[in-house]
Amino acid sequence: MAVNADKLNIQVQARDLQKVVIGPAGELTILERLDLTVHAGEAVAILGASGSGKSTLLGLLAGLDEATGGEIRLFDQDLRSLDEDARAALRAGQVGFVFQNFQLLPTLTALENILLPLELTGNSQARREGLNALDKVGLAQRADHYPRQLSGGEQQRIAIARAIAPGPKILFADEPTGNLDQETGAQIIQLLLKLRRQIDVALILVTHDAELAQQCDRRLLLDKGCLEAMQ
Repeated sequence: MAVNADKLNIQVQARDLQKVVIGPAGELTILERLDLTVHAGEAVAILGASGSGKSTLLGLLAGLDEATGGEIRLFDQDLRSLDEDARAALRAGQVGFVFQNFQLLPTLTALENILLPLELTGNSQARREGLNALDKVGLAQRADHYPRQLSGGEQQRIAIARAIAPGPKILFADEPTGNLDQETGAQIIQLLLKLRRQIDVALILVTHDAELAQQCDRRLLLDKGCLEAMQ
């Protein structure tokens, strides 16, 4: 039986996705009947007002949180059918995350922070691949530095190196420039887009900067729980 080539090219897909939480005033709908498909190597920017649910959406797509309704398929696996451990196993080595606040461990050097996900998956070439990731972000000379000895931009580059070191298929970046000045933030976006092409990884970028988002293949606006394409 013939296999649909386009289906094989899909990294993550959401259909009729819903997320409802219970607050002091009752039910609050964060995402409502949302659809999204991201293909291999594609760069997609998601914009929206503060509190619109952008980070919630990323967490759902990566299987870090569970949806109230609808379907999410990550690497063609239905996340509804997987428990927390199985979702973690699916992400291992295939999903990279870059956060606004870097999330580096202060007691570990730059290289040691990068080695963490590699060692957790039992990678026998962890050190070599960690050094290679450091080189890709232009910080090979900072391998033995601790986070407190690095600038904000350098810390985010280390966080990016940690995310790409295992060779993921998809990279989620949640407001990666939020704690950086405009010039440094622009450099970080350029680095993410450069790496996306170099290592052929899909990139889903949450940002508030419409100008930077224009450099992605697609721009989507999250508003009132729904995604709309932007020109």
